[in-house]
Amino acid sequence: MFITPTGEEVFVIDGHTHFWDGSPANQLNIHGKQFIDCFYAYHTSLSPKDKLWPKDQFEKYSAEQMYRDLFVDGPDDMAIVQSTYLTEFYKNGFNTIDRNAEMAKAYKDRFIVNGAFDPRDGERALEYIHYMKETFGIKGVKLYTAEWKGESRGWKLTDPNAYRCFELCQKLGITNIHVHKGPTIIPLDKDAFDVHDVDHAATDFQGLNFIIEHCGLPRLDDFCWIAVQETNVYGGLAVALPFIHGRPRYFAEVISELLFWVGEDKILFGSDYAIWTPRWLVEKFWNFELPEDLKQEHGVDLTPQAKKKILGLNAARLYGVDVEAQKAKLAKGAYAAAAG
Repeated sequence: MFITPTGEEVFVIDGHTHFWDGSPANQLNIHGKQFIDCFYAYHTSLSPKDKLWPKDQFEKYSAEQMYRDLFVDGPDDMAIVQSTYLTEFYKNGFNTIDRNAEMAKAYKDRFIVNGAFDPRDGERALEYIHYMKETFGIKGVKLYTAEWKGESRGWKLTDPNAYRCFELCQKLGITNIHVHKGPTIIPLDKDAFDVHDVDHAATDFQGLNFIIEHCGLPRLDDFCWIAVQETNVYGGLAVALPFIHGRPRYFAEVISELLFWVGEDKILFGSDYAIWTPRWLVEKFWNFELPEDLKQEHGVDLTPQAKKKILGLNAARLYGVDVEAQKAKLAKGAYAAAAG
């Protein structure tokens, strides 16, 4: 739990984390190396110098380290661990639901495990959605529309097979659809992360929440014009938030646009662990103040109440987390690390 400088407790749900294996031993080809190298470039470019990891640690870390970084040394109360398969690049996948769920089992009540599917699998995608719901009880998925599959280098949320998957998700209560719509990662194609298909899918599936990770960057304007109209479209701050360190004015511009268009009830914190660790992000975010000119221009403010919503309460609402019950478990020591 995060304690403010004034001693106030703030409940934190880290909405975007990963338990990946990008090590050379798991890399299937040059593209696996390119992908993790690109992640590491984000890490080294936007992290404070004292938060940098060695490359081999970044490529593959243990469950114990992840727990410590998020919940012991870090301020998180819970974390949503996202699944990203990338089986065209990695022998055993980058971070699959099976690997994530096995890790989460060791740390009861700390992790929300999300699945993933690829609509290009047709009937097998529908079967896999059933499997994930029955086996892991998932409430959400992470989708990578630029993921490669055979000759295909991406798909759209509006594809007929994607709609069949969304229909099934809606029926099964898998209501939170996290979609990477942000910066590209080598070797994926930038245009495959375009946000325009969000507009159609969100309109057609009112029973689903579309959490657009990285809030569409570098397509922030397009995302905001969509999200202001679609009540079930949310913005995830992963990747946007680390700019708070090296380019605070840019971050101020991004968050003020999101507050103006999307609103404080539809923005979610995400550290994007292990690209970044959450402690410094949460501390800088809590202490951050919007410049006066942006407050005046946008007519918004990043108040303590808005920060509380963004850091955890909004995600808690989407995932049905009883915040007071979770706090009670924490107070009783129910969250003690399984590793001691």
